Amino acid sequence: MQKRIGVIFVSRRNSLRSILAEACLTHLDPKRFSASSCGQPGKVGREFHPAAIGALVSASMPVPTHAPRSWDDVARSVGTPAEFVITLDKDTEGRQPRWPGQPDGALWDYPDVAGGDDPEKVAHDAIQMLFSLRRRLELLISLPLHGGDRAAVRSDVRDLGYMR
Repeated sequence: MQKRIGVIFVSRRNSLRSILAEACLTHLDPKRFSASSCGQPGKVGREFHPAAIGALVSASMPVPTHAPRSWDDVARSVGTPAEFVITLDKDTEGRQPRWPGQPDGALWDYPDVAGGDDPEKVAHDAIQMLFSLRRRLELLISLPLHGGDRAAVRSDVRDLGYMR
């Protein structure tokens, strides 16, 4: 049996984007992947955004049971170093810590829809984001992540960030 592939998803508040990505990857392939999510210290939300919960419930995906976390908490608590850190917010890309094990990084930039004023639009945008993330994550889990050309896999994971 192969070890699980660790993936950390990063967004500013860890209340919507990264939660959707963590929940989706956990839903798609919990046996091969270990997903976690986090946000920027001092900016992390106290709870998950209602639109994230609504999107996950509408897609029949379980909501993560942990509270939003900072990347300092995740970097300290990761038992096995992650193989990938996927940043979902370009504004946090240069501020992240040195991750244990030096995982490969990728930017899959998504807009910060959680800050919107219209709850209906935020809910709609969260569902659209979940659909987009699911497409990217389905392609991620189809990649030959073990035993293949590491540089090619790294490039493929980064290229997924350019999908529309």
